[in-house]
Amino acid sequence: MLDNNFYCVLMAGGFGDKLWPWSREDKPKQFIPFSPSEHSMVRMAYEQCLQVVPSENILIITLEKYRDRVREEIPEIPSENVLPEPVGRHTAPCTVYSTYTILKRNPNAVIAMITVDHVIKETDLFCSTLKKAMVDASKRDALMVLGVIPSRADTNYGYIQVMGGKAARNSNVPVPVKTFTEKPELSVAEAFVRSGEFFWNSGIFLAKASVLREECEAYIPQITALFAGWEDNIGTPSENVFIQKVYSDSPKLSIDYGVMEKTSRAWIYPVNFKWTDVDNWEVLYNNVSGKDSDGNFCNAGHKILKDNTGSLILTGNKEKLVAIRGLKDYIVVDTDDVLLICPKESEAYNDLTSSIGLSDYEKYR
Repeated sequence: MLDNNFYCVLMAGGFGDKLWPWSREDKPKQFIPFSPSEHSMVRMAYEQCLQVVPSENILIITLEKYRDRVREEIPEIPSENVLPEPVGRHTAPCTVYSTYTILKRNPNAVIAMITVDHVIKETDLFCSTLKKAMVDASKRDALMVLGVIPSRADTNYGYIQVMGGKAARNSNVPVPVKTFTEKPELSVAEAFVRSGEFFWNSGIFLAKASVLREECEAYIPQITALFAGWEDNIGTPSENVFIQKVYSDSPKLSIDYGVMEKTSRAWIYPVNFKWTDVDNWEVLYNNVSGKDSDGNFCNAGHKILKDNTGSLILTGNKEKLVAIRGLKDYIVVDTDDVLLICPKESEAYNDLTSSIGLSDYEKYR
């Protein structure tokens, strides 16, 4: 039986610019199936949460402009469980908004805040782990982060060092956090992995709603103060105007920097499922299913591929014939208004697309 005090909040407001032009401002990566056989990341995350908490206890917080995208992907979700943010202000304001919303519904709630831009293919293991972590969080006054043991030195991830060193990290039980480090240089990441004292930060954290409120009000009062009067506004017809005002005045701040790096109540809950943050083309390629014998993935319904290896080929028109020869480790992305052809390696892609932020290309973002 699912616990009525357990809630999941899916954070689905990001843009995903490192997967441009497949991920765009009007339809970012979390709402896009990357192959015909797969759901979008927000749909997959929602279905995973259905195994952990009652359906009415799953909330999605996203930008106002993506509210309809959420309803397209998850038409069965109650409208009051979609929390629209007027503008993106990173994860601290959305955590506060979600926490106050759930506290008003259930003061005894335990909340799991979950990003949706990741791949977790071991669904059963993830869901059983999340349930156990929520039970653990319900028994202690702590902010619990799901920690993944690093398989390599990766500069795209945050790292969390635990108290007690290597022995504590390998104990497979919850342990207190010592330090947070966000996306270190490669040499530092290599040292972290060698030390055996660090986890990757999955971006998934859990706590009693009351504890989350206490820590947010203690460490990010510049945000929580803006929510003064939330008890009288959230869940009422005045909520939209109230939230508009809050977000117009709110700074942009991550929950990691604002709270997690400062609190003395942060703990790691070690996990054993495979987790990947989908934040660049190489990661997406490594995790997409349905590659051919030469390691190519192509979502076209009609294709002629010859002498290609290790390439990722996406088209927005499944009826288009795609004919490509002689590519090795390339990305080809064909949309209605953009054609991208580039080596798959992140440095080459970032160099090529660095100008997209200029005003001349605004309509293509």
